[in-house]
Amino acid sequence: MTVQLLRHATLWLTLNNKRILVDPMLAPKDTYSAIQGTGNEIRNPKVELPVDTAELEKLIAQTDAVLLTHLHNDHWDTVAQNMIPRDMQIFCQPVDTDAIQQAGFSNIVAIEDRLEWEGITIHRTGGQHGTGEIGKLMGIVSGYVLAHEGHSLYIAGDTIWCNDVKQAIDRYQPKHIVVNGGAARFETGDAIVMDVNDIVTTARYAPDANVYVVHLETVNHSAENREYNRSAILAAGLEGRCFVPVDGEVFIR
Repeated sequence: MTVQLLRHATLWLTLNNKRILVDPMLAPKDTYSAIQGTGNEIRNPKVELPVDTAELEKLIAQTDAVLLTHLHNDHWDTVAQNMIPRDMQIFCQPVDTDAIQQAGFSNIVAIEDRLEWEGITIHRTGGQHGTGEIGKLMGIVSGYVLAHEGHSLYIAGDTIWCNDVKQAIDRYQPKHIVVNGGAARFETGDAIVMDVNDIVTTARYAPDANVYVVHLETVNHSAENREYNRSAILAAGLEGRCFVPVDGEVFIR
C-alpha cells in the first residue's frame, strides 16, 4: 500500500495494484470565491497542486476508481468533475448517488456498509461534520476503511472526534488513520472538522496506529496550519506516530 497527499483531502493511493483517487479537488489556485460566513475573502484553493496539468492528466488516466466521502466542493470540485472520465468507477455514500449521476457519471457504486472490489474490502464509516445547527447543515458525511492482506487504512473524512470515529477504530483496528484537520469553522459555531485536540485524542485512542493529518492550508476557513499541528503533536509526545505530510508527499509506503 502507498498513499500520497496531493493537496487538502485529495489522496492518491495504491492497494492491491489498484489506484484510487480520494476526494479530488483539482482546481488551480484562486479558482473559487471564498467560502462565505468565514470572516475573510481569500479565494480557494489557497495553494497550487504539487503536479502540473500534464502530470495530473497522467494520474487520472492511471486511476482505477474515485472514492468520495461527500460532495462539498473542496472534496469533489467542478474541475475534477470535468477532468475525470464519465465512465470512471465512482464509489460514494448512498445519499450522493443521484447528484453524481446527474453530473453525468454512469459507473457509480454506493457503499452502504461494506464492498468487496478487486480483492480490497471497503467499509463505510460515519462521521459528524460539526456540531449543532451548523453540523446539520453540513449534511451527511462518510469515512472509509480500506483493507487488503494485512494492510488497513482508515480515511476518517470531514468529521470531528465523535462516537463514529471511536467506533470505527474499535471495530476495524486500522494500522493507519488519515484525519482531516485544520479546525475549519464559520464565524459562529464550533469547528466542523478536527482541531488539534481532536487529533491528539484520536492518536491516543488508537495507540497502535499511525495518524496522518491532511486537509490543511488549502481553504479559506481553515484555522490551524501545519506548523500549529506539528507543535501540538510534539507537545503531546506523539511525534513518533502522528505526522503532518506536505502536499505531494508519499506518506505511506
